Amino acid sequence: MDKYIDVSMLSMDQLQQLLGINDNHLKLLEATFHVTITYHQGQIHLVSENKDALNAATMAMQRMVNDILANVELTMDVARYEVNHDDTALAVAKLNEINIGRTISGKLIHPKTQGQYQFNIMMDEKPITFALGPAGTGKTYLAVVKAVTALKHKDVERIVLTRPAVEAGENLGFLPGDLKEKVDPYLTPLYDCLNEMLGFEAVENYIEKNIIEIAPLAYMRGRTLNKAFVILDEAQNTTIHQMKMFLTRLGFGSRMVITGDPSQIDLDYKVTSGLIDAVAVCRNIDEIGIIELTSDDVVRNPIVAKIIDAYARHERKKQHANHR
Repeated sequence: MDKYIDVSMLSMDQLQQLLGINDNHLKLLEATFHVTITYHQGQIHLVSENKDALNAATMAMQRMVNDILANVELTMDVARYEVNHDDTALAVAKLNEINIGRTISGKLIHPKTQGQYQFNIMMDEKPITFALGPAGTGKTYLAVVKAVTALKHKDVERIVLTRPAVEAGENLGFLPGDLKEKVDPYLTPLYDCLNEMLGFEAVENYIEKNIIEIAPLAYMRGRTLNKAFVILDEAQNTTIHQMKMFLTRLGFGSRMVITGDPSQIDLDYKVTSGLIDAVAVCRNIDEIGIIELTSDDVVRNPIVAKIIDAYARHERKKQHANHR
């Protein structure tokens, strides 16, 4: 059985982008769907004895063609996303039509994966959103982009960014300054995103006017946060009491986004993560959204996704061995 896709409308540069460097995109399709793919005189020819595999490969290739026609840069990450595409997911060309925000340089920010798309929708619809997932899935970045966009549109009056003062194997006690000054270095990813969205001078100005507040989680106690977009980063390192305290700070006209990676808990092994506990407690509350991003949503070097999957498999093996 075989199928043909007409690509005669593509320029030589677009065709090269479709095939990939050293035909890597074709090789990806062939390895994934066990089909044979060749190009000849403006036609992509796909061959397989398996009808379902042939259809799936053909649809993936057509999505890649559509991406190029929509001026999407067809990188290996994009090709891999289209290959793993399912019937409920949006193609990259469609994802690029969804604008989450705009950087200070004018660059539009789009969701890059189906998980990021769902996360974006959830932040729009729910007063509180939990985003769980490994490094590189864009949890914190998208939350800050959403917060800055809400501030620009005057949907909120201020942004509050916080995280627990728990170190990944390092000791804050040896750093100079008060608690906030000690925690600031750990908040660098938040500062980086804010600077990208607003510019360094604007961020400094907003911080001076308390329109943007960046503070350790301990500073949230006893407060009610109204008309604010509040982000709790590295939430896997909160205790149960800290998380309950934080969630009950929600005031009128506010939104909260809680991000964390359950595989990167730095708490003492005897302490239950407040993030894990809160997700279990709040899962059935309609006003609270929970999105679980995976290695499929990693937008860093593809090796990162493989590392995450390898660690997950290793952890499952250890847990299985411990229960024997």
